[in-house]
Amino acid sequence: MPPLARILRHLGSTAAGTRARFSPAVLGQIEAAIARAEAQHAGEIRFVVETALPPAALWRGMSARARALQVFAHLRIWDTHANNGVLIYVLRADRAVEIIADRGISARVTDAEWQAVCREVEAHYRAGRYADGSRAAVDAVAGLLARHFPRPSAGGGELPNQPVLL
Repeated sequence: MPPLARILRHLGSTAAGTRARFSPAVLGQIEAAIARAEAQHAGEIRFVVETALPPAALWRGMSARARALQVFAHLRIWDTHANNGVLIYVLRADRAVEIIADRGISARVTDAEWQAVCREVEAHYRAGRYADGSRAAVDAVAGLLARHFPRPSAGGGELPNQPVLL
């Protein structure tokens, strides 16, 4: 069983609270940042915010990382031609950010580089800067993708740019 504090945090986190932090304006900024970023590289970025874990997952003690892997698979982010899709996953109740990269990019970027991006974004969120933190996440991931997957002459746009609220 997970610690009581974590259970209470998840039970107390509401979709309304998530929508207040990730308002339509913030979601629009994230979508625009992804579109700008994907014009600079051949990678694909998805951005997902989940308010809290489903009760069964919470009860099993599922980590934010494990849930991010599930979301990565569910959204088929792995289903890109060059295996270069990246998920930026935010689990608001845990105040956690996880980045899951497909095998084409994860073989080229170290875990330490991904973790540095996550910690920077979490610092923005702790300070209440959700738009800034989200754009910083997209920009940092875009920089890593551009280094390893420069923009091809044609193609791209395999995955939607709209952020997802779960």
